[in-house]
Amino acid sequence: MASEVGIPPKASHDLMMRQAGGRENLGFIPEDYKNYLRSKRTRNMRVGDTGGVLEYLQKMQCDDPNFFNAIQVDEDDLITNIFWSDAKMRADYGNFGDVVCFDTTYRKNNEGRPIALFVGVNHHKQSIIFGAALLYDETTLSFEWLFDTFTKAMFEKKPTTILTDQDAAMTKALASRWPETHHRLCIWHIYQNAAIHLSGVFSQFKEFAKDFASCIYDFDEEEDFLSTWNLMLTKYALEDNDWLRRLFSIKEKWALVYGRQIFCADMTTTQRSESMNSILKRYVTYQHKFLEFFNHFERLLQDRRYEELKADFRSNSSVPCLLYPVEILKHASYTYTPEAFKCFEKEWYKSHDSIVEICEIVGSHATYKVTSHKKKHHHIVTLYSSSEKIQCSCSCRKYEFAGILCSHILRIFSMKNIMKIPNEYILKRWTRNAKGGYFEGNDTIVNKDSLDPKILHNMRYRDLCGLSVQLVTKAAERDDTHMVVKNVMLSLCKMVDEKLQVNESIVHQSNLSQEASQLVQSLDDTTRNLNETDYQIDEENNLTVKGIKPKKKIVSGKRLKRGIEQISRKKKGASKTNQTSTIVQGIEDPNIEDQFPPLLPTQLSQVTSSTSKFQTAISALDNRLNEEQRRYPPTGYHSLDTTCWIPPARFFPPGHPPFGYPPIGYPPSGYPLAGYPPSGYPLFEYPGTSAPHHDTGGHHGHQKEKHGTS
Repeated sequence: MASEVGIPPKASHDLMMRQAGGRENLGFIPEDYKNYLRSKRTRNMRVGDTGGVLEYLQKMQCDDPNFFNAIQVDEDDLITNIFWSDAKMRADYGNFGDVVCFDTTYRKNNEGRPIALFVGVNHHKQSIIFGAALLYDETTLSFEWLFDTFTKAMFEKKPTTILTDQDAAMTKALASRWPETHHRLCIWHIYQNAAIHLSGVFSQFKEFAKDFASCIYDFDEEEDFLSTWNLMLTKYALEDNDWLRRLFSIKEKWALVYGRQIFCADMTTTQRSESMNSILKRYVTYQHKFLEFFNHFERLLQDRRYEELKADFRSNSSVPCLLYPVEILKHASYTYTPEAFKCFEKEWYKSHDSIVEICEIVGSHATYKVTSHKKKHHHIVTLYSSSEKIQCSCSCRKYEFAGILCSHILRIFSMKNIMKIPNEYILKRWTRNAKGGYFEGNDTIVNKDSLDPKILHNMRYRDLCGLSVQLVTKAAERDDTHMVVKNVMLSLCKMVDEKLQVNESIVHQSNLSQEASQLVQSLDDTTRNLNETDYQIDEENNLTVKGIKPKKKIVSGKRLKRGIEQISRKKKGASKTNQTSTIVQGIEDPNIEDQFPPLLPTQLSQVTSSTSKFQTAISALDNRLNEEQRRYPPTGYHSLDTTCWIPPARFFPPGHPPFGYPPIGYPPSGYPLAGYPPSGYPLFEYPGTSAPHHDTGGHHGHQKEKHGTS
């Protein structure tokens, strides 16, 4: 337990020895304590560093369902990069993730891996952690993976501004992954590099540091900055300095004249990341292995969150004491947190130490020139005031940069007797209610109808997950809020289920109506196409489909016999009647067979399979027919009895019945004589008015199978 909270073995042994009343009353020596720790660490890390890390991440996932982690492996399946962020980090990013400081530090674990921290600032001006990573190296590929993973963890929400040092790999990764995010360089690192590359200039000219700082901070217009920069180069003979030339090529990332209009939460350096790294040294050392590092890093998070909890309590239970009961200060003290109020109060004090000149007043619009005490440069303030609203702006753009009104605008407010801060100029992230409300994910896609339904489902899922993380994180702090959210969620589940059932029935009915209309249209198209002679007869008198090139068949001396033909021949051979002999001879005549080829069901299926429209029509017609119509007889066939069918007359050749069909020599029992044989067919032995003659060998029609198909 002592090692888990960072107490060294010797210090814990001395503490237990004092509590026991002396070394002789303790019961063990320091060597026993060291052996115990060594065996305990061996048991904890028996699965190895990789197994320990995976077990820790799985444990955190079980304890916190909204815990996010990602692991990158190389081609050998070895862990290279690890990223993690719990529910509190993700909720904090939703409230204060507009500005992020990103930096790496070394020698905080046994492997020597760089630790990367995404750090921000909350409404109490405290540094908070949005995510952490253990990287294998600091290459562009590692940073690209890290930025992509961080975006996924934060529900596709990217920061407005990110501050880093002058790392080339980091800059390249940010440009490719977060091109819409404003990348600002740490001014403190620029000063450090200037002290290295311009050490001779700093030592020779004492005013160079002041002039260099003036180029960074003092100017509101680009022209003033460029002229002052050129004068500085000329004054100190630095026109050919390579480092200054490279620095000037990226001036948009460090000169405030190019970044005042970008919100940076009043940060110009990565000092918060540096301070967090120094705090991290109190908890972890390079001697800690992976599992020990994670455990001690958890201690760091708990301590930082306890400090934030104390600041929340002070903010909600007290109000700053005012030296002067000024109305605008009272309004600010009740609106802002104590730390944010200090910044506002400082600007209000500075406002009374400035000179105001009226430049122009046109109706409700006014322009003023405000010059602070002991400052060479002035600032232009424009004000539009009416009974409905107040609009103001300053050339220093402090409100756009820091979210707090500047002393120049407050000076004009005091002159115009404006006693309260307009609501338009109260930034929520600095107020006492900064954690109230919920942020929404990135929803910049306008045309969602063109997206795949699975992509839309994932987008909706991420959006709801982001809101639920914030909701449950807040509701879990107290029992009453927990019960309220639980009851509301249960009622929401019932409402969603009912809504889904109603929608499913409506969608089902709509789909049925659409399918019915499509089926009717398909049947109409199929009938129309059939009537328009989609089929043709080739030179050999064969039925073919237009547009499909038929493949010529090779006719051999003997053709394959169907099973029904073989059965017919056996019956014909047994009866040996003249009528049967005549029919068999007529069927075996090759000339007649070549002249009038039968249209068999197999040929019909080949024709119908050549077009999808005809297949759709056949399946639709089969569905419409009831069981009786499908079984006895097929459409267009004449029924002799329950086992024999006669095909329609249009399929019979003019002289003979097709092979396998019974001769038209009788009507079935009970049928009238009129109409037999069908028109166009010869009369072989048609009976008179007496009882019909039934030949035992004449029923050679299509034998019906059990499934009702011929």
